[in-house]
Amino acid sequence: MPSVGENIPHDSAATHVTGRSPFIDDYPPAHGELFVDFVGSPVAHGRIRSIDVTAARQVAGIVGVYTCDDVPGHNDYGPIVKDDRVLVDEVARYIGEPIVILAGESRAALDAAKRLVKLDVERLEPILSIERAIAEQSFLGVERKIECGDVDGALAAAEHRISGTLEIGGQEHFYFESQAAVAYPEERDGLVVYSSTQHTTEVQSVVAEVCGLPLHRVTCICRRMGGAFGGKETQAAHTAAMAALVARLTGRPARCVLERDIDMAVTGKRHPFKAWYETGFTGSGRITAHVVRLVSDGGCSTDLSPSVLERAMLHSDNAYYLANVRITARIAKTNFPSNTAFRGFGGPQGVAVIENVMEEIAHVLGKDALDVRRVNLYDGPGRDVAPYGQIVRNNVLPALVDQLRATSDYDRRRAAIDAANRADEGTLRDGFLRGLAMTMVKFGISFTKRTLNQANALVNVYLDGTVLVSTGATEMGQGVNTRIRQLVADDLGIDYDGVFVGPTNTDKNNNTSPTAASSGTDLNGAAALDATSRIKQRLAEFAAGLFADASAGVPPSADEVVFADGYAFDRRNPLRRIAWKELVPKAYFERVNLGERGFYATPGVEFNRETGKGHPFFYFTNGAAAAEVAIDRLTGEMRVERVDLLMDIGMPINPGIDRGQIVGGFLQGMGWVTTEELKYDAEGKLLSYSPTTYKIPNISDLPAVFNVDIFPNPDNDVSLKQSKAVGEPPLLLGLCAWSAVKNALRYAAGAAPPPLSLPATGEEILLRLTALEAGTDLPDGGRSVAAVVARSDP
Repeated sequence: MPSVGENIPHDSAATHVTGRSPFIDDYPPAHGELFVDFVGSPVAHGRIRSIDVTAARQVAGIVGVYTCDDVPGHNDYGPIVKDDRVLVDEVARYIGEPIVILAGESRAALDAAKRLVKLDVERLEPILSIERAIAEQSFLGVERKIECGDVDGALAAAEHRISGTLEIGGQEHFYFESQAAVAYPEERDGLVVYSSTQHTTEVQSVVAEVCGLPLHRVTCICRRMGGAFGGKETQAAHTAAMAALVARLTGRPARCVLERDIDMAVTGKRHPFKAWYETGFTGSGRITAHVVRLVSDGGCSTDLSPSVLERAMLHSDNAYYLANVRITARIAKTNFPSNTAFRGFGGPQGVAVIENVMEEIAHVLGKDALDVRRVNLYDGPGRDVAPYGQIVRNNVLPALVDQLRATSDYDRRRAAIDAANRADEGTLRDGFLRGLAMTMVKFGISFTKRTLNQANALVNVYLDGTVLVSTGATEMGQGVNTRIRQLVADDLGIDYDGVFVGPTNTDKNNNTSPTAASSGTDLNGAAALDATSRIKQRLAEFAAGLFADASAGVPPSADEVVFADGYAFDRRNPLRRIAWKELVPKAYFERVNLGERGFYATPGVEFNRETGKGHPFFYFTNGAAAAEVAIDRLTGEMRVERVDLLMDIGMPINPGIDRGQIVGGFLQGMGWVTTEELKYDAEGKLLSYSPTTYKIPNISDLPAVFNVDIFPNPDNDVSLKQSKAVGEPPLLLGLCAWSAVKNALRYAAGAAPPPLSLPATGEEILLRLTALEAGTDLPDGGRSVAAVVARSDP
């Protein structure tokens, strides 16, 4: 029976729930293994005057204490610009930035030695906000622009205009397994590194650079991760480099596993953004001109910030056609840990701005925001070209939105909320304020860096008929290995259990792309099928020969041999068949090659960063979600009472796993926009550095009514097996909860539009309610943003 399209359980489900899935720190210690830790900067910005490690070296059980002078290779590294560092050389750039690495035979020895490291650091003035970075012209990279149409002319002629600012907070990845790596020295200076990483090639490359080794002497292996969400695309390399450095210098295995609180304090987050916008629109709410300026907080170094910013720009239209638009963007350099990839990769921040604008337009015109969104959707010819020039093909957004409007009973519920909120007018401190909003998503699938849109796979068929697949995809819980097993099993016509996907290993899969951009299955699954196609061709030719020898009629050609249900058979005469498990050893006996390497490169993707034009995405995944919220007028506490969500993900390879991705992604997005707030003190120290102070959604935050459905789209004929990527797009739909809060505040706003920063925490909501009640507004700056509305003359 074919397995593609079936709800086959995640291949690690049983071992996960029984506690038998090994993660990095579950690997038993090797003989002579050392523990690795570090001492970080006490200030966000400071010049190192001196480092005294004399006393630390004397602690019993301490084997090594290292500074930047001990790095045998390059101290600097980075995926785009080499401005990250293993250890601080002269100037520390954020609190906790590693200055000294320690290696000990016990964690107790490490703790004692860390307390004895003496640092003399001259405090320098840090930059701790986007506004301060702009004032001091502290940036990473150059300004980028995407523009189309006559923006200035259309804005000047607009019937209505609004302008304002929006502050968008960051987000902690909060993966279950912290950053972790174990490095084992091998003969002839080789290193094998087991890393919790989304990008084995990145770890291999950084370790080789830091340790002064050629790439072929470093192997990186990843069996699975306990979550990642983008946080292990590049930043797993630092932990791996520290472990590898110790293994290289001592000749002993070395383990570096960050404690949860330390991990949260020293690793990068989702980029905070600040946006300035000005928008012109008609009386129906249709946007005629849109200008937006984005500034992201990149932290202290480049990391992936240019690519994140680029995707934010490319998603600043979201699901809406913008004929005249100018998007400019730049990265602020601040004294925080370098911000990095996060599920959605800049897309959520770009989408947040345009969704905020939709709510603002609705308020100005006195319309339902869904009607404003609907009139602006990408539609047929003439309204199907993105600002960067790509045609939005196979666009199901209008039909998808209309379907969800009907199935969610949106219009009846809107009328009920209108009536309930009007009944409470004049009693701002009594009862609950309710809001309802539906937002959409059009998420581009592909890496915007063309080079990364490639993958390779190794497929080996063994004599018993079982199959081992190796790809560059890394399993972080999203089910990529399960999907690849389904694809390969169906292509070879064998049972799902006859296929196994091995650990990701740079020995088997070289020069891999990260498992990111929602493209893991698309790229690596296609590469695996490229390999199986050639294995099948050889076996089909061999089987055709067997059938010819046994045939009294016209012998079949290889093209007429079909693989299905565990057999190879003649399409014209299905009774002429041979079992797969019989065919394979026979083929081996006759020296038929039963292994193959596959390769895939996404066709037709390109983007010119200088002109802001191109075709950066292979296709788009679409969706819509409606959220209803209730806000306690007295405390500002908010709960999401109902969510209706509809996704266009083509023809799912595994509906059950895809549904899990939809639900999990949405809730993670909902957390970003409502409860997950990063708090820092005046010196740049993270205060919300543990599960007790950083609030991700828990089971009580799950909407009491949560309807999830998949939009039928059999016309999707571009991507792998007609499926669509599903990892990131649902996260952006979490913005419907934030929009619903903004909608609720609109009822209490009177004539003034309700500004709202993101996330809309209980504190943020209460501050807005209090200000609205008093007839005042919160000052600009910090997390408080004042939106300005200016109507042109009719």
